[in-house]
Amino acid sequence: MTMPPRKATQTAKAATARRFVFLLLDRFTMINFAGAIEPLRLANHVMGEKVYTWALCGEGGTEITCSNGATFRVDFGLEDVERDDTILVCGGMDIQKTTTKGVVSWLRREARRGVTIGGLCTGAHALAKAGLLDGRKATIHWENQDGFAEEFEEVKLTKSVFVMDGNRWSTAGGISSIDLMLRIIASDHGEDLANNVADLMIYSTIRTDQDTQRLSIPTRIGVRHPKLSQVIQMMEGNIEDPISPADLAEEVAMSTRQLERLFRRYLNRSPKRYYMELRLQKARNLLMQTDMSVINVALACGFASPSHFSKCYRSHYNTTPYRERGTQGGAGLPNRLSI
Repeated sequence: MTMPPRKATQTAKAATARRFVFLLLDRFTMINFAGAIEPLRLANHVMGEKVYTWALCGEGGTEITCSNGATFRVDFGLEDVERDDTILVCGGMDIQKTTTKGVVSWLRREARRGVTIGGLCTGAHALAKAGLLDGRKATIHWENQDGFAEEFEEVKLTKSVFVMDGNRWSTAGGISSIDLMLRIIASDHGEDLANNVADLMIYSTIRTDQDTQRLSIPTRIGVRHPKLSQVIQMMEGNIEDPISPADLAEEVAMSTRQLERLFRRYLNRSPKRYYMELRLQKARNLLMQTDMSVINVALACGFASPSHFSKCYRSHYNTTPYRERGTQGGAGLPNRLSI
């Protein structure tokens, strides 16, 4: 006989165990969830007792399907948890849509009760939407950072692998939830246990909140040239107010012609073209991740006029910004985001 989902207050919990409640949002990403729950299981295995327990919850209290199509039956719906529980919001695709009014209200209610709450990957968006990250440091997957920064100006967004700011946590997605959980295990039971858990997962490099989530510029572009890396870093940091090629060249003690040759040699494009591609990529992220008007997106990416922006966008993506926005239904994250 199939048993009904358990209520929050009915979920078994060891007397000395710390319990994590995983809020599974529709289309959450499996890797973030697995990276958080498996270290807890392995910690129990190493300790020979249940030092951690966990429960799954979701809006509706029945089943939640993740982004790869697997379905999970949750233990309960959006009900009160115990004050010493830790809630981890597992985000994924279309986070703007899956962060419903019910989810926001529940997170606010639990926060008022003093519960520690974290967001895994795009789960940080849900926390920010509920106002739980205002004035705090946080992180989110690098592909979502442009839209997040525009929508939640009160949040001190970082590029860290994970952030623990008081009782509000966030991770960058991917396997960064492993790093967060190893930090928690080390804090609760010591470095030796955390290292044993890492060894069991064949996880040889434990990262801290001081590590950044993206590869270095030389690794990303496949070129180790200090001046080229310096110029690209300046470009990435000045999207709204682009720097002229002449000024970029001057900053690295080169002539404009030398800078042109450098980009042609290593990246097969001019500095101007590379810079334009960076700006258009940010524009595309903003169009698909936020409700910003096309005009405001253009301004945020350094375009003086919507017509020039539209012309450049069409040339690069073979569609207009307005049509791009229309294909995404005006909001929500594209399927390629949220690792």
